[in-house]
Amino acid sequence: MVSVSSKPETAREAVAAGSIRMTPTAYELVKAGDISKGDVLSVARIAGIMAAKRVDELIPLTHPLLLNEVAVFFSFDDLHWTIGIEAKVCSFGKTGVEMEALTAVSVAALTIYDMCKSVDKGMVIGNIRLLLKTGGKSGRYTSTAG
Repeated sequence: MVSVSSKPETAREAVAAGSIRMTPTAYELVKAGDISKGDVLSVARIAGIMAAKRVDELIPLTHPLLLNEVAVFFSFDDLHWTIGIEAKVCSFGKTGVEMEALTAVSVAALTIYDMCKSVDKGMVIGNIRLLLKTGGKSGRYTSTAG
């Protein structure tokens, strides 16, 4: 674990995104709230938030962080039967929150998969990436990749 003791505390934010593509049947069931396991997106949102708060237990050598905000959002792409996932994480501290945002997206996607696998085992999780990072020595990063 690298030392962050000499780093100044700054406001930090990270936004990550990803997606999960599924069959039209599974997609419509999620949109309608008719998956037998329950409200898929509400459960996935809570799972993503919980995962962001536990990154130091999941990824070796990451620092435990006090998070000020974790938000998980979903969008629907009816043309490609894809659910977009975006997570925003904010803190005031000595190290960034990129891993927390990326983990929130990943676990939200895995939760959607788990809740929908009885209908579609061929779902594809992908394009998980960092969109934005602010704060700290390196300042602002905005992704140019899609």
